[in-house]
This record gives sequence, structure tokens and C-alpha cells, in this order.
Amino acid sequence: MTEKLFDETAYQRFAADLEGAVKSPAVQRVKLEDLRRPAFATARRTKFGAHGWRSMVSSRIGPKTVYLGSESVRLPRPSELHKEIIERAPAQLDKVIHLLKTLPFVHLQRQMGDNPDFNPRCNLYMSVACKKNYRNAFMWGNTMRTPDKKPGPEFHLIHIPEEHNVRQSVMAIPEHNINVVLGSDYMGEDKKGFLRQAMWYADEHDMLGLHAGTKLVRARDARTGKLKTYGVFLFGLSATGKSTWSCHHLGLDPKQDEETLVCQDDIVFLKRDGSAYGSESGFFVKTDVEEHLQEAMYNALIDKTALYENVIIDHEGNPDFLDESLCGNGRAVVQKSRLRRKIGWRMSRMDSPTINLPPLDELDGLMFAFITRRNTIMPFSLELTPEQAVLAYLWGESSHSFASQPAKAGESTRVVGTDPFIIGSRARKVNRFRDIIYDLVARYPGKIRFFQYNTGGVGEIIETSMVDGKKKKNMIRKVARVPIDTMAAIQRGDVRMTNTYADGRLGTKEVVAVEGCDLSAYDPAKLYTKDQIDFYLKDLVDGRRKFTDEIAAEGLDQDIIKAAEESYSIGRSDPTQVSVPSGEKVEKDEPSRTERPPVRDYFADYEPVRRPRRPSSRRSR
Repeated sequence: MTEKLFDETAYQRFAADLEGAVKSPAVQRVKLEDLRRPAFATARRTKFGAHGWRSMVSSRIGPKTVYLGSESVRLPRPSELHKEIIERAPAQLDKVIHLLKTLPFVHLQRQMGDNPDFNPRCNLYMSVACKKNYRNAFMWGNTMRTPDKKPGPEFHLIHIPEEHNVRQSVMAIPEHNINVVLGSDYMGEDKKGFLRQAMWYADEHDMLGLHAGTKLVRARDARTGKLKTYGVFLFGLSATGKSTWSCHHLGLDPKQDEETLVCQDDIVFLKRDGSAYGSESGFFVKTDVEEHLQEAMYNALIDKTALYENVIIDHEGNPDFLDESLCGNGRAVVQKSRLRRKIGWRMSRMDSPTINLPPLDELDGLMFAFITRRNTIMPFSLELTPEQAVLAYLWGESSHSFASQPAKAGESTRVVGTDPFIIGSRARKVNRFRDIIYDLVARYPGKIRFFQYNTGGVGEIIETSMVDGKKKKNMIRKVARVPIDTMAAIQRGDVRMTNTYADGRLGTKEVVAVEGCDLSAYDPAKLYTKDQIDFYLKDLVDGRRKFTDEIAAEGLDQDIIKAAEESYSIGRSDPTQVSVPSGEKVEKDEPSRTERPPVRDYFADYEPVRRPRRPSSRRSR
């Protein structure tokens, strides 16, 4: 039944016709600077020089995104809406070819990546029949690099915001490196269209695309006093804090030569030597940022180079990053080079000179951290074994918030790899992650650690009742999120090796002592009865079991299924601890790699820069 929906011949015809259509006189090839003036013509300018716009669509249209092609790339369980979009896709694609020859378009080519092997050339074809669309191309262009001669595949994305919203859709045709966006003016569709394609392509070429930020952290080991350098991966769904913690300095002490250097905040491509190729030079971040808590991010946001989407700018030109009265998804393109923190009287850069993470043999270790946001019994930090890390990647856990989705508040949401952009089998991604992780652990014993951080809270109670046959939820006890300075202290303690972990009720080791922090107030035993805790444990296990069964149907390897089944014993009087995979060191040829600079080159001494002006400061135009 589903098979008949797909017309692979039509997709092939579209790819062939596209080659000629993009050369139409209606399509104007432009450079990034050519777009500045027309983009700024429709913008609001802040007092400190940044520019902002509003979009009619304020988030990605995930429920209207389909993958067209062979069975290996299709959605495993398309919804009825997906089926409608797939059925009309051939006619829509024919229309796209017609419009490329009719409407005015700009063609902007930029480069993703900066490495010896994988640097997709990204071709955006943006309809500018509506002049406001220039800003989409300009904003997206500021996330990427100017193309050079480094090797990389050719990607194409056609974006027509003018399409009527009744035919609104995103059509990805991965096997032809093409994406089409219709009826949405949200810039995030341009960004994620290319990044989604790159992750799928990387998966096909012995890498693994990850929805994760990366950074380099240099910290003093409390046991030895030695300065050590770690590569850090941070996984997380949108709005869980992935960008926040990818760009946070953790309160490390520069007087002891400690520092954080940011590589990426969103998408990276993991290689078998533990290195990771970065994707973007500019970050598309959420703007709900407070200066005293997220210093580097705030300083990038108030820089004149920042480009806002759906941020409140008042009548005097002041942006309000915390005012979400018109939109709960305020965003901005910020430049990685503008991430700065104040040290003494100077502003110091926090960006790594490269967007890439070096291989493991050039580091003292790697840390993989999975960010979740839950509000009941989840500790703020769990230390995981390799097997537990694979399960954390499999489950990709978070929960719906009362503020954003009251009807689903408190309910678990699970997304493999915290990556809602997976094309094809999700089980394949989990299996590949397991292969790479276990191989690295075997070849570099003692150099890789795994954590799960909860950026939510502990102690929430939501009452569910039926009113007129409908489920209604009432907030009985609301909890505040873990304070950012507390979470920073936890992560700082993990890199300094000062935290204490002990066996916990979730079958993992949980943090019990953090230097400078009192965690006793967050003990679930002080906030819930034993029956309540047992209820939450059962709910967690039931959700994990159901989700694992769903992914298993897509080809999940048996050893991962077995590890998941063993983990379901949590909540018993004698919980089973998931064990570290044993086995002898795998003997194999080392993967070949292009020569890279020594790790010290990733920590360049930057000259101090002028502190950016605050929004409240007066500035002449």
C-alpha cells in the first residue's frame, strides 16, 4: 500500500530537469554580500547594530516533512498527512520546475565544513518574489563558509515561501542530494535541510552524522594537578540546552590555564578515530539567554553581526531576548568568533580556531554527554558505562513541558540520538554508534567517559484528570530548572575529576557530591513517597521498553536489545547494573588520516577584543 505512494521515476525526472531549470534566466547567481542591502531593507535595526526580522512560520514543519526515494530512505511509519504530501509530490515537483523558470530566484552557494575530506557545496535557490525572502538567504549564508576547492558533494535546496499554506511541505530527496521547502519562511528549514542531507550522506560514507555540539575543554586534573585537554560531545533535543552548554565556559579558571573553546553547537560528523568534522561557522541559536548566566552566548547576541528571527525589538530598538509574547522560538544567527567572556578587564574569545574536533590520539580523553530535560526523579548527572551510553543514544530522552505543550506536560518524548532528522532506519544509526564507541573504548582504554545531564528539575507533580471525556492536566507542584551555575559546577567537576558518583536507583551511577554545591535538596526521596518514586520508575521502564521495541523492528542489533532488557530491572530491591563491555583489545589497522596540527595549535592565544556594546547603550547610526 505504502509502496504505491512513491514514484521514484518522478524523483529521477525532477533531478534531471533541475539541472536545466536552475540555469534559467529567472535564477540570478549572487554572492553573500549582494544580499546584505535587500535583506536589511526589510529589517529592524537595533541600537547596537544588529538586525532582526519576523517570519510568518516560527518553527520547522516536522509533521509535513517527507523523504522521497527508495525504501532505504522512507519514513518507517508515515502519517496520513505524510501520505497526502507523498501522493501529490510528483505534481508539486513539476510545479517547482515551472516556478524556477518563472519567478525571480537568487542562487547562493556556500560551503559546509572545513576539512580535507567532506565539505558539501550547498546551493540555495531562494524565491524572492516576496522581497522579505532575501533575509532567509542572507541569514543562512552567514552560517556557512565561502566555497573553496576542498572536496565535497553538491547539495541543492529550493525554497519557495510563496507556496500556499494548504500545500505547505518539506520534501527531501536524499539519494539525489535535493531538498524542497514550500510554504514556510522559517530560516531553520534552510539550515536543517542542508544539515539533514549532510548527515545522511556522511552515514553513507563511513562517518556518523550527530545532532551534537562539540568543544575542547582544558582543565586541571584534581588528582594529578596536570592540565588535560578533552574533546566533548553534547547531544540534546532543541530547547534542552545543547547550544547553551556547547558555548558555556563552565566557570573554569583562566589563572590556571583552564579554558573552553567552542567548535560546534549543532551538527558534527563523527569519524572512527574519535575526531569530528564540524559543519557551520555561524550558529542558529535560541535567544532566551541571560547575560549573567550565559555570558558568551549573550555577548554574541548583542554583537552587531547578530541576525535575529522572531526576537522582540521595542520601539527604541532594544531587543528583549526573554520576551516570548509573540513567539516562543526566538532565534539568531551568531558568529562563532563572537563568543566571548570577560577575564579581568578584557574580553577573551571562546571559539576554537577550527570547527573540527581533533582525533583521540591528540587528546587526553573524550567525553560524550547526553542532555535530557526531565522534572521528576532524574538526577542532574549520571555517569554511564559504554553500554548505557548506547542506550542513552537509543532512547534520546526528554519530556514535554507544561509551558509549550500543556496537554502532554510531563510525558516522555524519545528521539534516537536526540536527532529528529534521521533519514531511513533509526536502528542503523544506533548500531553504527555502538560500533564506533565500542571500537574507541577498546583501542583507547580509560580515555572515554560518558554522562547524562538533566537540565530540567526534580520534584514536579502534575495531576491528570478527565473532564468532559477529555484528559486535563493540572500543575500541583512546579519545580525550577537546575540552576545554570549548579549545572556548570557539575560539568566542571567532571572535567576536573572532583565529582563523586555512587550507584543509584536508575541502574547507573549518579552524582552525589559536587564541589561547592549542596545537592541534598534535590533528593527525590525528600520530594516523593516511595510509591510515587516506584510509579515514576515503572513509567520510565515502560516507555523505554515500548520505544526499544519500536526501534528493534527497524533492525536493532540483538546485543543492544539485550542490554535494554537487562536495564529494565531498575526499581527492584536488587537492581541490575548494566555492565561495561569486556573483551580483549581489538587488533586492527589504524584508520588513515590526513596530517593535522598538534592539539596545542587548537588553543591559540587570542588578542583581547573590545567589549561589545550593550543594548541599552546609545549608538549613532
